[in-house]
Amino acid sequence: MTISSAEGFLPAASCLPCTAEEERAAVDALTRDAEASVKDGDLRYLVSQSWWTHWQSYVGLLSYGENDTDIPLQPTSRPGEIDNRKLVSEENSCGTEEQELQRTLREGDDYTLVPQEVWRKLYDWYKGGPEICRKVICEDPTSRRYIVDVYPLHLTLIDERVSSVRTIKLSRKAKVQELYRLVCSLLAVEQSKILLWDHYQKTKNKKLTNMGETLEEAQLMMDQESNGVVVAAWSCEGGYSSFSNGTKDEIHGLTGLHNLGNTCFMNSAIQSLVHTPPLVEYFLKDYTQEINTENPLGLQGELAVAFAELLRKLWTAGRTSVPPRAFKSKLSCFAPQFSGYNQHDSQELLAFLLDGLHEDLNRVKKKPYIEAKNADDRPDEEFAEECWNYHKARNDSIIVDKFQGQYKSTLVCPECNKISVTFDPFMYLSLPLPSTVTRMMTVTVFSGTGASLPMPYTVTVQKNGVCRDLCKALSDACCLNDSETLLLAEVYDYRIYRYFSPLELLHSIKDNDQLVAYKLPVGYENLLRVEILHRKVDRFTSEPQFNGTRKLIGSPLVTCIPIDSTKKVDIYGAVSVVLAPFVRAKVHPPGDSMLNGSGPSLDGIVLTDNSTSCGKGLSTSNVDEATTDAEIFPFKLYLSDDKGHVRNPIEEDSNHVFGLTMRLLMDWSDREHGIYNLKYMDDLPDVFKPGFMSKKTRQEAVNLFSCLDAFLKDEPLGPDDMWYCPSCKEHRQASKKLDLWRLPEILVVHLKRFSYSRYMKNKLDTFVNFPIHHLDMSKYEKHTFGGDQPPIYELYSVINHYGGLGGGHYSAYAKLVEEDSWYHFDDSHVSSVNEEETRTSAAYLLFYRRVDGNSCAMSEDVPVDTDMVDSPEA
Repeated sequence: MTISSAEGFLPAASCLPCTAEEERAAVDALTRDAEASVKDGDLRYLVSQSWWTHWQSYVGLLSYGENDTDIPLQPTSRPGEIDNRKLVSEENSCGTEEQELQRTLREGDDYTLVPQEVWRKLYDWYKGGPEICRKVICEDPTSRRYIVDVYPLHLTLIDERVSSVRTIKLSRKAKVQELYRLVCSLLAVEQSKILLWDHYQKTKNKKLTNMGETLEEAQLMMDQESNGVVVAAWSCEGGYSSFSNGTKDEIHGLTGLHNLGNTCFMNSAIQSLVHTPPLVEYFLKDYTQEINTENPLGLQGELAVAFAELLRKLWTAGRTSVPPRAFKSKLSCFAPQFSGYNQHDSQELLAFLLDGLHEDLNRVKKKPYIEAKNADDRPDEEFAEECWNYHKARNDSIIVDKFQGQYKSTLVCPECNKISVTFDPFMYLSLPLPSTVTRMMTVTVFSGTGASLPMPYTVTVQKNGVCRDLCKALSDACCLNDSETLLLAEVYDYRIYRYFSPLELLHSIKDNDQLVAYKLPVGYENLLRVEILHRKVDRFTSEPQFNGTRKLIGSPLVTCIPIDSTKKVDIYGAVSVVLAPFVRAKVHPPGDSMLNGSGPSLDGIVLTDNSTSCGKGLSTSNVDEATTDAEIFPFKLYLSDDKGHVRNPIEEDSNHVFGLTMRLLMDWSDREHGIYNLKYMDDLPDVFKPGFMSKKTRQEAVNLFSCLDAFLKDEPLGPDDMWYCPSCKEHRQASKKLDLWRLPEILVVHLKRFSYSRYMKNKLDTFVNFPIHHLDMSKYEKHTFGGDQPPIYELYSVINHYGGLGGGHYSAYAKLVEEDSWYHFDDSHVSSVNEEETRTSAAYLLFYRRVDGNSCAMSEDVPVDTDMVDSPEA
């Protein structure tokens, strides 16, 4: 007996099982009902993502292999008990109190949220636990946007009368009035008798008197430095007490930032910006006249003010660390994805922060409409200046002045060679590491003229490149003659699966594919291509040997002959030539050349130079008329198809071929094996073996200039990023080239260590050797502005990322320019470091400041990176 509907006719305590289809229908119906009538105060339950994925697979909502978890799916098996133990902290994983969650959980990765009715059904069917519920809160009443308060605020309540401490939990959307009611209820006092303070780091920061304000608006946040809580203090009838840390710090700019809960990504970006000399100078002065209160793209100056206040605190002597709560609150208003306490990418936050500061400080109050114009064959200098002036007419701030440069982007149509040039602003350079933009590929090169044995070559090419690039790399590796070219193909199941066109993307080639390249004469397209497949025959009957589907053996060979040379003797002659390198030494001792035109023969066949085909010809002038085919020809050939299924005899005079390809099937008996060594055609290597040279690659250092070269390299656009050619009137896979036209005063370099795809996430820990002093960008800046100094840069800050994806830890190195000393800013901890310690494999973002020839950075007493300063080619 089973439950027959979503509502269920059996009591909740029933343990009779449902079918997978019934469970899915019930959960679907209950979920739809819950979402349609969601309201403030509803409950949502946390369910382990691994268990939920297993259940989805069981009921048919998820196909095998679609999950990103480490647990293999078993589509036909029913999951066991619900196991939420990994979601809760160890202290109360077995307790009965409200469950305390682990602090680093992510929805979709660690847990999923289900309505209360769904949880009851799941628990009825599977049991288990522990039960973890959280309230639904209305984040925006106007738009009726609801969220689940997975991590409510944990506030420590200190009763100063008796020095007692207790922890209370409340939604961050709760009003201050609700906090007062809760405290009064717990302490059995009247509200008129108490006053609550925002108490942080043993200091009363402010009184909580705005009863209509939410706790989030009151900037009450959990603090990792205080065991995950913010302290709220109360006192009765004015009997307040106060605390003071009394710490003195005479050096400015060495103040740390409290970690508010996974906010190290934000702290590191803040420390790098507040140690940027032009920004320090700007915000320590009166900047308020530049605040733009009319810009709808900003926060009417609130973000800029919050940043300025935080910067001034960090540059005030006598502080050990500062909680950036007010700033985080304002940043979350501008970029809501940074609200809450999940870990984020420091570079992403930096980009949003610089953009938000720019909009708040944009000197342009009303942006003019400017229609984009084309270059129209004008000089680059004229068009670039026009584009920059148009940009400055709409965007003019301290951020643009100091951080923004200008790209030159060139697109070329592969069909009509139409060139399109644009000039665009940039805020930072996102440089790929060479190992993320290149791939190693192994291809076996065969001679189509019988000149040599096959040889595998491993070359390095651009991942976004085309097959033409691969053939060029192979040509250099195998020393291809000017009279030769390469025909690239994939071999699968002992036959040619496909040929590659020059513009075919390398993305289409997988690591476990097997590629071959045939050396053919230039202009082979005008000849008849001959493909030779190999098939093993029985040693006694000379009939084909069928073992399942593996009747073919070896690797296909390719040669070519004139279109009008399709006689039997021409075909056998061409095949004899291409097989010549495979002849065993016992048949032709060392020193005997089968290709010398007058050398020894095979069963009366002599190779000559009279043919106009790819290789040498075949002469039977000395053969007796009574000699049989078996005596004349040392192997058996048949006309066939591309799969080797057809076996038609070859005619003496002429053989008709459809198209420009003749496909032959060669039978291999013991006789052929005795003459030719087939092992050179067996076991083609894969394009790339996982683990091949991986250890070497991890240990290999990358130069910053090689990252720049990879970033600025000419490369084709991807298939999803086609360019509409105005000349062809069609979308084309154009080639794109970036150049740095105008470099900013502050150059931010982002090293792209993270890569993402649907099935894989990866982080590269490659050490990038970057200069600390004298970064010379002269080679890369394409336009020199009159009277300007050469673009020489000095490093002043580094953001580091330690650990793997989905977590890890951020910190920053920053230089106090006036002190000429480096410090490590690790949240609230600040320590002195040597200059060379700043160059590590954890470097993620580099901050450089442009200097002139009179700068102290260029003086004789400052060390120069001699291993990198000579030239970018180092």
